[in-house]
Amino acid sequence: MDGYDLIIIGAGPAGLTAGLYAGRSRLKTLVIESLMPGGQAAITDILENYPGVGAVNGAQLAQSMLEQMQEFGAELTLMREVTGLRTAGDEHFVLVGDDELRARVVVVATGTAYRRLGVPGELELAGRGVSYCATCDAPFYKEQEVAVVGGGDSALQEALYLTNFAKKVYLIHRRDEFRAVKVLGERVLANDKIECLCSTVVTSINGTTGVESIELEDRKTGERRMMPVAGVFLFVGLEPRTGFLDGAVKLDEWGFVKTDEEMKTNVPGVLAAGDCRAKTLRQVSTAVGDGAVAAFVAYRYLEDGDW
Repeated sequence: MDGYDLIIIGAGPAGLTAGLYAGRSRLKTLVIESLMPGGQAAITDILENYPGVGAVNGAQLAQSMLEQMQEFGAELTLMREVTGLRTAGDEHFVLVGDDELRARVVVVATGTAYRRLGVPGELELAGRGVSYCATCDAPFYKEQEVAVVGGGDSALQEALYLTNFAKKVYLIHRRDEFRAVKVLGERVLANDKIECLCSTVVTSINGTTGVESIELEDRKTGERRMMPVAGVFLFVGLEPRTGFLDGAVKLDEWGFVKTDEEMKTNVPGVLAAGDCRAKTLRQVSTAVGDGAVAAFVAYRYLEDGDW
């Protein structure tokens, strides 16, 4: 069975960067992606904090990264779900469906998924008014009233984006103050299409064939009320896509992969990069840095075997 020098699991900014650096090092590299290249960046309307490029559409940035990686020979396979990873000696085997792909080094760059709110109606109405991507679904809500749940950067960014389509956006946050960067908070407060409801939680999402209303609870008074909305956009945190690892490497208590500063896990030849890694800041810029380091360390390990 032919193998690879390097298999990268995930084609977000970390995986694409690792693929670019690996290709330039002439490593035989396979990048496996279960959805589409670019990860969360690809479904972000505008990125303003990626150094050197100014405001840029996330999908366009992801496409540029992909094309640059492919120029240097990294192979990409899409719509393939990795279901396991095992190690035997100094080789690693990536399980994809009925296939078992062999590599000397593996980089886990699977990123994160949006955390579910966990209230009645959320799963039943997912895709029918409950969404985790305003960039994807905002055009369906022209001149309608919608709710955004969350208080971080993603929630505020998506609320602002929705004002290009919706008549009214209710921004619902369980705390008294937003956790997002100040500039986003200032823009939200200055937008007359957005109404902020702080110290408030959603207790249910209601509707038959689609979302019709949400039930809100005031966290200070306990008062509950129904609010008619046509859509609910949920941005209440992120969970790592690491379930497939199942003991293959050490994870922290939240499921993020534990690494050192060189992206090394506790298993020689297995590295992790990007948002799935246990770290302080999860941004495109930090993911790109992780990917570059991981590919460099992978190349060095393949050259001298020193972990």
